[in-house]
Amino acid sequence: MPIVEIAEKRGIALHVLEQLFASLRRAGILKSQRGVRGGYSFARDAGDITVLDVIECIDGPLRPAADAPAAGECIWTDARAALSAQLNATSIADLADREAQASGNLMFHI
Repeated sequence: MPIVEIAEKRGIALHVLEQLFASLRRAGILKSQRGVRGGYSFARDAGDITVLDVIECIDGPLRPAADAPAAGECIWTDARAALSAQLNATSIADLADREAQASGNLMFHI
């Protein structure tokens, strides 16, 4: 899908999306194709890419601060672990299915 089309449909500034997609391409999450029929696609199956993969590619690892107490000793450590587990359990395909259901456009996979 052309990046301009994605930017327009999602209301995201093109230059911001270009920077994000460049990071995702370097990480092997997206692949790009130049030319008239160019655009971006996933480098591997969307069911194999987790939301955590994408977030950590863009923002860095979800890890406790260097001065944080040991795991289980702090509410923030527990919260970070729970968030990380949920993001790791949710794939990009899951998000696409949820969005399709919410918009009333069901997706059928063969």
